[in-house]
Formats: sequence, C-alpha cells, structure tokens
Amino acid sequence: MNILSIETSCDETSVAVVSNGGEVKSLVISSQISIHAKFFGVVPELASRVHIEKINPVIAKSLRSAKINFNDFSKKIDAVAFTVGPGLAGTLLVGSVAAKSLASVYKKPLIPVNHLEGHLYSSFIENKSLNPPFLALIISGGHTELVVVEDFGKYRVLGVTRDDAVGEAFDKASKMLGLSYPGGPIIDQRASKGDPLSIKFTRPYLRDSWDFSFSGIKTSLLNYLKSNPIKNEQHLNNICSSFRMAIAETLIFKTFKAVKEFNLKKIVLGGGVSSNSLIRHMFLENGKKDKIEIFIPSPIYCTDNAAMIGCAAYLKQRKCGLNYNNLQLKPSPSLILSNW
Repeated sequence: MNILSIETSCDETSVAVVSNGGEVKSLVISSQISIHAKFFGVVPELASRVHIEKINPVIAKSLRSAKINFNDFSKKIDAVAFTVGPGLAGTLLVGSVAAKSLASVYKKPLIPVNHLEGHLYSSFIENKSLNPPFLALIISGGHTELVVVEDFGKYRVLGVTRDDAVGEAFDKASKMLGLSYPGGPIIDQRASKGDPLSIKFTRPYLRDSWDFSFSGIKTSLLNYLKSNPIKNEQHLNNICSSFRMAIAETLIFKTFKAVKEFNLKKIVLGGGVSSNSLIRHMFLENGKKDKIEIFIPSPIYCTDNAAMIGCAAYLKQRKCGLNYNNLQLKPSPSLILSNW
C-alpha cells in the first residue's frame, strides 16, 4: 500500500511516499529554521505563509523522487495521509487543505494522523520486527510525554511536562547563553567539548509523579549566570555540557524507572531531541546494562517529517480501515493522544 503523507504541524513542510509503512520511497523536508531564527522561535502566522508557498513544490518534488507523476497518481497512490493535530492552527490547515484536495481530485481515501503517533511509530520505519508493548518517550520542541503503548492505537499516557517541553528548555537556555536557534543542536555541539560535572544544575525528578518539569533547570541556569558570567569559550562549553547532562539524567531517571515499574522490555524514543548525542548514548548504554531494548530513529526521522506520518497512517488503516467522518478529518491544534 502506497501512502502519500503530509506533515505541516509546525515549521517543516514535509511530504513523503511510504509503502506498507516501512519503505520510504521519497521524503522531502523543507525547513523554516533560517526564517524563524531571528525571532528565536516559530512565528505562527509567518510559518503558515511559508507553508502555503512551499506545499505544492514539496508535493511535486516528493512525487518525482518516488518516480510518480500526477498522470499516474491514481494508479500508484492508494491513500493520502496528513497530520490532523496537534500543532499550529494555520499550519495544520495548509496540510489539511492540500491532502483533501489531492484526495478529492484523485478519489483517494484520507487518513488523519496524530502528530504524536508519528513520533511514537517513527522507529518502525527502520525496525520491521518492533511491536508493542513498549514504553515510548516523545521529546521535542513542543512535547515531552511518557507513554505505555500497549498495542497499536492503545495508549496509557503516564506523564507529560508540567511547564516547558524539553526542546523548549534547550531553546531558552541557548538564548540565555547568547547562542543560536534552535538551541538543542548548538548546545549539543558545545557540550561535547565541555565538562559535564563542572556545574551542578538541579534535576527535577518529581519522584511522586511520572510528569516532567524543566522550568527549574532553566531557573538554575539563569541564577548561575547571574553570579558567574561567561568567562571564555571553555567556560561556555562547560555550562552547555553540565546543562545537557542535567536534562539527560532527568529523562533517563524517569524513563527507566517507568520501564521497570510496568515490567516492559522495550523503550522507543521519538521527537527532535532524540537526536541529541548524549541522550542517545545514555539510553543505549543504560539499555545494555538493564537488558532493555532501545529503539531510536535515525536523526532524519526524529525531526518532524512526513515519513513517520505515512508509517503511522499505514498502521492505523490496517487496524481501523479507511473511513473517517468530517469531525475526524478536521484539523485540531490541541489534539491529544487517544485510543483508536
């Protein structure tokens, strides 16, 4: 089954052609990072305008890469999937209109996909044998969620962030340090040259809950900088390294505690922060030590991308079919993770 999938939840315009949920025949991602960098965050109205400009060229490029043209679209594409939420209202609308237009013209069924499910199932693209149950950790610029995936489309959300998402914490820390946007990659790069034990930042473990909180880590950094201004490049690298370690240890503590509590043997990571080199390394090393299988997508599938939407759409249609009502197909910026 060939699915053309569209992802426009935030600031990446992405289109993919995915066969049977695992074979990525094409994947095109048009990023807006350079546009939003000067604002140190995504400007919703600007993001929507850029999506409008990019969506048609990205669709065309993805089809060409998959060796499909609009004349044989009907023969080679079986369904059209799109991110229905959560995300920015305007950007979701652009992807929704594009998907519905294609489906209407070529008489193809539509599959609405929760963006979070895209991250949950992104590891399936490269791991055909992966199956539930498993514990999933979604870590991105807008989300930090710990979820038990009991079966395809059957979830138990254990914890969410009470304030900032982990990626947002990296972005705000980067701004405090006078670095660039997005903060995660530049802090990761700097941290690799620093001493992670040089500064002791707080670890908000919230031992009585599965929830996360990253506002305290930011406050700890701010207070440190007030009394310890950046002296030189090495000092900056040490700050980045210590801050990164505080984030990584918080995620490790909570996730491995949960996987043991619920007697699970697999941990699946998803979301842009899963690309962080220390987080990847620590999860893999702790997995070996505790005999827990760890699945982390390649960096291209960690970011917001349409391939993960196509994968999730395939799994969803296999269980639920291809019939959805108008309410299910309506973009929902505040969409939560719910069972199929």
